[in-house]
Amino acid sequence: MQVQSYLFFDGRCEEALEFYRSALGAKVTMLMRYKESPDPVPPGMCAPNSDEKVMHSEFTIGDTKLMASDGYAGGKPEFKGFSLSLDAKDDADAKRLFDTLAEGGTVQMPLGKTFFASSFGMVADRFGMAWMVIVPAPEG
Repeated sequence: MQVQSYLFFDGRCEEALEFYRSALGAKVTMLMRYKESPDPVPPGMCAPNSDEKVMHSEFTIGDTKLMASDGYAGGKPEFKGFSLSLDAKDDADAKRLFDTLAEGGTVQMPLGKTFFASSFGMVADRFGMAWMVIVPAPEG
């Protein structure tokens, strides 16, 4: 059994995928637009003129596969009640990732040392997606 995240960017999916490509090295492995659907999109399901919007995509960040869509393409993505946790290889990598995700976003907890991590911080990126960037403290 596997549980995977499916993110709805409400009309900003392609922009988000490009951002994650440059910020995190994401690789888009599949992308289908609404106009490519073998079945017509039911009337009223999406905002008008959504043919070019992303109906479904799959991408990887490191070893993790995520899926994403424009959903109803209304233009206001909302992500509530969860965060994506991103393991950095070291403190310098954590700072680079955190600062990149924070560009145009909101720092929720500044990156710093904690009792459980040499670096930990929380940030909502420019799309409102919440991230926790962490470098776990060495065991011992």
